[in-house]
Amino acid sequence: MDSREGVARADTGRLVSRTVRLPDASLTGVLRTLGRPNAVWTAPEEPGVVGYGAAAQVTADGPERFEAVRERANDVLASPDRPADAPAVARPRFLGGFAFHDGHAGAGPWAGFPTAAFVLPHVQVVTGTGETWLTVNTHGPNADEATVERTLRDVTERFAPDERGAASPPGVVSTERTTSRAEWREQVTAATERIRSGELEKVVLAQALDVTLAESFSLPDAMARLGDTYPACFRFALRPTDGATFFGASPERLVTRDGDALRTGALAATVGRGEEPDEDQQLAADLRSSSKYRHEHEVVAERIREQLAGVASGIETGERRVRKLEAVQHLFTPITASSDAHVLDLVEALHPTPAVGGLPPDAALRVIRETETFDRGWYAAPVGWFDRSGDGTFAVALRSALADGTHVRPFAGAGIVADSDPDTEWEEVQLKYRPVLDVFEADGGAGDAVTEDGPNGGDGDA
Repeated sequence: MDSREGVARADTGRLVSRTVRLPDASLTGVLRTLGRPNAVWTAPEEPGVVGYGAAAQVTADGPERFEAVRERANDVLASPDRPADAPAVARPRFLGGFAFHDGHAGAGPWAGFPTAAFVLPHVQVVTGTGETWLTVNTHGPNADEATVERTLRDVTERFAPDERGAASPPGVVSTERTTSRAEWREQVTAATERIRSGELEKVVLAQALDVTLAESFSLPDAMARLGDTYPACFRFALRPTDGATFFGASPERLVTRDGDALRTGALAATVGRGEEPDEDQQLAADLRSSSKYRHEHEVVAERIREQLAGVASGIETGERRVRKLEAVQHLFTPITASSDAHVLDLVEALHPTPAVGGLPPDAALRVIRETETFDRGWYAAPVGWFDRSGDGTFAVALRSALADGTHVRPFAGAGIVADSDPDTEWEEVQLKYRPVLDVFEADGGAGDAVTEDGPNGGDGDA
């Protein structure tokens, strides 16, 4: 880090990028062929991106972390030596994420995860569009085309896509909680008292599990299972250093910027899924008709509109609808706007959303720090990518876990309001562990049926 808090660092020099086409491969085929990556990203309506090594790295700490990352990454991407006819889909991108709190320490299980960390991969593979593209980037004072061409030849010669299916789940040996049920009751009760006193309107509290597997974590297998079960989610895996991997399948888009078009959404209010179709439809009807749920949802939608007001124009709210996932269903409202701001400026304006922090934001963050018995790290924080033009997509890192060898730590949370019941919220959190636990347990669940009333849905309340 620079001696000034929040200032990002990366090597100075020129950026040289070259692209060639590879034999078509799936995301997991790439992972099995080229080994353990630094970054993986795939999202609805977007290609998959896998990154190996680092042409440039940008890290930052402190409250200015979003601006610091943007400024230094812009320096790296400013003048690329890149053929004009290179396919746009294979353009160089920074991939990475942020910690939930700007005072993140990066200690314990989160060692190696700074408050912000992004990588411009040395080897970048883009797939999922019917074509697979290899882009090699090099950056620094000695960057040259000859070095890039050698890497292109080396990767191309050894690229034989390995399209084996996922192996049998490794199985779970043991599970320990970071928060006991008694502690949870105390936390929720204390939070509801602070809400009734007027200090808060809502706060999102989370839990974590410490899971021991019978066999070591396999990223290709995990991504394959998540892709089969949650195809409409934002799947990611990030490894800033040669240590643990943070991965997940988040149903919640934080923001997408494509040109001057911006997409995000408001989600709040949660009920379960019915065992039979009639029961499920009745629960959805209750969700739509309840004045409590409608108020909870509208508070979140209004807050997001307020957050966007300083960085976007033409903000439009779409029709409210029900977003159905495997175990829960929510009210969801799409929000669109126009903005010429860099996607990282939009991320800074929106994080944390009321669905993962609370209201008022500063009071909710204070309660979260004072209450939770574990370090959130990058859980419920922005993860995603951006390019030279400032376009990009970020998701909220929900339905996620930290994996290292045979140890996995999944995270999940629930939104607490004045009349929240600790036991009901406890059960909701257990349901939200399922996407990660199902990756490792032999009798995993059925997954996301991807039944929503339109595109760009999202899950909420951590």
